[in-house]
Amino acid sequence: MTDWDLLEAAAPSAESVAVVSAALRSPDPVERDERAYPLLARWVPELAPEARLALGDELAGRFDDPEVQARTFAPLVLAKLVRAGAYRPQWLAAFGRWYPAETDLRGWDPALGWLHAVAHGADLLRAFGEHPEVDPAEPLALGAARLLAPTDQVWDAMEDDRLGFALALTLTRGELTEGRAVAWLDRIAEVFATGEPGPMPPFASNTLRTLRVLYLLADRGVRPDWVGGEVRALPHREAVKQRIAEVLAVAAPYPG
Repeated sequence: MTDWDLLEAAAPSAESVAVVSAALRSPDPVERDERAYPLLARWVPELAPEARLALGDELAGRFDDPEVQARTFAPLVLAKLVRAGAYRPQWLAAFGRWYPAETDLRGWDPALGWLHAVAHGADLLRAFGEHPEVDPAEPLALGAARLLAPTDQVWDAMEDDRLGFALALTLTRGELTEGRAVAWLDRIAEVFATGEPGPMPPFASNTLRTLRVLYLLADRGVRPDWVGGEVRALPHREAVKQRIAEVLAVAAPYPG
């Protein structure tokens, strides 16, 4: 049994971080989501740099875990670490292998609770997208790959909002040229162009809704902290909006 009261009252140590990190892969949604995740998130700013890197290494290794909840909760804390300044290229590589390839895209499971692979992965995509050591074109391409991956799951738990938000923040990076800010959308347009009459595939529905969120954020600006605070403008706002409109029109021509 984990004594959560003692853990929550104490400063983090190597031993306590190991215990709570192990609980982050628990199938018990209370232990994982209500206990382990908030505590690790609170501890991240208090950890020494080497402890952050060690925890990040452990979490990046969970993208290959056989348990879905272990895979889908790792990016939540890894995002906290990256946003706190910790970064290794191998974390991005591990995430890049997992995110487009994850097949269990359920938001909620009656026994396991929240899984939310797309939304939790979007939080890490955002962290990488804002990190100065990461070429922003890479998270943008990963976002496109996640959108286009075949799936039977129509997202129903605001995954489109979370992924659109992550992409929008990545697009606020000043070093992106206009061409690179829109190039990642070309692959989506190519896939949409191969569509045939009939029911819309789930991946296409998910992609359309995500791009509509992104269009809105490109137009209005994006707040990094969701509520309140500064509004960041996309440097290539008009070009991004124009290209999104063109891509949307391939699959849904009636708006324009």
